[in-house]
Amino acid sequence: MAIHPIDYRYGSEEMRRIFEEESKLQKLLEVEAALARAHAKLGNIPEEAAKEISKKASTKYVKLERVKEIEAEINHDLMAVVLALAEVCGEAGKYVHLGATSNDIIDTATALQFKEALAIVERDLEELKNILLERAEEYIDIVCVGRTHGQHAVPTTYGLKFAIFAMEIKRHLERLREMKKRLLVGQMTGAVGTQASFGDKGIEIQELVMKDLGLGKVEVSNQLIQRDRYAECFALLALISATLDKMGREIRNLMRTEIAEVAEPFREDKQVGSSTMPHKRNPINSEKVCGLARIIKSNVFVALENVSLEHERDLTNSSPERCIIPESFVLLDEILKTMKKVMKGLKIFPENVEKNLMLTKGLNLAEAVMIELTKKGMSRQKAHELLRRLSIKAFEENKGLKEVLLESKEVRAYLSEEDIERVTNPKNYIGTAIEQVRRILEEEKKSSRS
Repeated sequence: MAIHPIDYRYGSEEMRRIFEEESKLQKLLEVEAALARAHAKLGNIPEEAAKEISKKASTKYVKLERVKEIEAEINHDLMAVVLALAEVCGEAGKYVHLGATSNDIIDTATALQFKEALAIVERDLEELKNILLERAEEYIDIVCVGRTHGQHAVPTTYGLKFAIFAMEIKRHLERLREMKKRLLVGQMTGAVGTQASFGDKGIEIQELVMKDLGLGKVEVSNQLIQRDRYAECFALLALISATLDKMGREIRNLMRTEIAEVAEPFREDKQVGSSTMPHKRNPINSEKVCGLARIIKSNVFVALENVSLEHERDLTNSSPERCIIPESFVLLDEILKTMKKVMKGLKIFPENVEKNLMLTKGLNLAEAVMIELTKKGMSRQKAHELLRRLSIKAFEENKGLKEVLLESKEVRAYLSEEDIERVTNPKNYIGTAIEQVRRILEEEKKSSRS
């Protein structure tokens, strides 16, 4: 019976499959087979033995049920795999696991899992980035109110919002690709890292095994691959989830009834928003993203604790890694795919964007007026104080900024009515927002062609 939601609720079948017991067993067997082939190439074992081990290193022959039976008897998970493989290999079985320690096999197999899982994450990040760029282009000139401290600030654009998200995802892609060379490594170093069990051929054996498996190799190690590598991976997964959390939070806030500038995709034929309030259209997808991101971020603490193991190793990393590796990847897979769906189907309501832009009756253009007065010759500090006073006056008298500007002799000494009309139009105060987005779009299109 399934207990954890990653077994039945979260993550794609493709991602979950990587961390299933049988899939993990297959990867352990692949590493054992690669070790046997390396030994055969160096003349340490007969070539026919390596062929037999390679043939039988498959869940077609080594059954998960048999491995569990052996583990129940001997209380050692990896040795159970070794014995289960050896017993189906006949005479060749005596060469299985020659010279290796458990974590040579386990950590190298984990690197194979990381390789597959990161390929899915990388693909989803690339797709999400492209969706965000499409939305940036689609809404490049939709002017909206900017918000700082939850208050209306100067105008910005929806194109800039989406472009900012896209570039953050792009940086995660860069981090992921850079991290691979440190994370996707295996080891064949023996009990404490000296390779003594491999004689004078340890370095060659390690190189052959990793080349065979398509992995990099550790420079040095002790009984296991050092967990700073894993901690970096979990930190990256947490960073990605933090960005998705930020995106989800922005959508949730912009979906508030009082703001209502955007809406998540909603299936109007069947989707139910509330068990009691039939009218509800809740931001459930963005809320799920924000909620699951908390778990992914919290797992970084565990990964950091796993770095400081005692001497050449202890076992305190093993049990938490059984939990946090599949959990973090499956949950990230879930929220990445969810955010792709949200961003692809996100609706924007221009009429509400316009309404909110004008909600303060032009008060959020006070900076624009201050800059214009400075250009016309007024001291910047004097202009700031003047606009501060006029903004308070407009607020208290429930007037628009333009109205109090036209009434101010100090302002009219510098600005004409045409100047005031121009400078209080929010669409005239978005700076290079459109130009910035166009530049990003052009650079990304050029990059995708090269």
